[in-house]
Amino acid sequence: MNFKEELDARTAQAEEVLKKYLPKEEGYQKTVVEAMNYSLLAGGKRLRPILMRETFRLFGGEGEVVEPFMAALEMVHTYSLVHDDLPCMDNDEYRRGRKTTHVVYGEGMAVLAGDGLLNYAFETAVKAFGTSGDGEILGRTAKALSVFAKKAGIYGMIGGQTADIEAEDREAGGPEQPVTEELLLFIHEHKTAALIQSAMMTGAILAGAGEEEIRRIEKCAYNIGIAFQIQDDILDVTSSLEVLGKAVGSDEKNHKTTYVTLKGMEQAKRDVESLSGEAVDILASFSGRNEFLEELVRQLAGREK
Repeated sequence: MNFKEELDARTAQAEEVLKKYLPKEEGYQKTVVEAMNYSLLAGGKRLRPILMRETFRLFGGEGEVVEPFMAALEMVHTYSLVHDDLPCMDNDEYRRGRKTTHVVYGEGMAVLAGDGLLNYAFETAVKAFGTSGDGEILGRTAKALSVFAKKAGIYGMIGGQTADIEAEDREAGGPEQPVTEELLLFIHEHKTAALIQSAMMTGAILAGAGEEEIRRIEKCAYNIGIAFQIQDDILDVTSSLEVLGKAVGSDEKNHKTTYVTLKGMEQAKRDVESLSGEAVDILASFSGRNEFLEELVRQLAGREK
């Protein structure tokens, strides 16, 4: 298996699925739709939809029921980035190598674009109900939608973002209110890992995986998400704007506690390897095996952008 060729092919497939569900740029709401599509088509790894489809395949999933969820999850992920980049949040000017949405369209339109993407994600996800009239598949779709919604909301990504903002406020209060490892892991689990859990759990559920298998996939995705965020923290120190496509050194500039500042660079690297290794072991324990998915997790541990 030539992994890079396989990854490029799957990224292109995910891109085509996303384009199939893009809203049309027309009417009096045209500008917000343009801003939404500008954000969605800014490139990116399409990691979450790829993870969803590959987990779907791992459990023998067939058909198009997974596709609306693939597009919807990328919309949720993108909306979170649009809002993250706003001046009231991280105040970043670059994302995926080009100007962020608020820089191009203004802050107000960027807020609306994020709102639009979140709402349109659910409009898109429910289209999965129209892909099959089979009662069992419809039941799986409803269950998947429930997981999808929860992982994006206050008990998932938004909850993590809330804790992240409050952690920054604590740090601004001085050294007497340090961010603990427990709090940092909560933030990483909910802000980053939750959407990866959404991707993999949704794929498993739609394919008909059992409860124990779904629980193991949730743990696997947790490991992948935490490792992914730790690697992000590492790259913020070691990478460059040219390689990463976004500003680096922002954590230090904002005096932000990260896994690297808390545990040190070497321990952070070891933990990425450990978490990723355990995730691969979980994937390899299933009877179907998906060697591409296993290799993808390994590659994420050493990614440079």
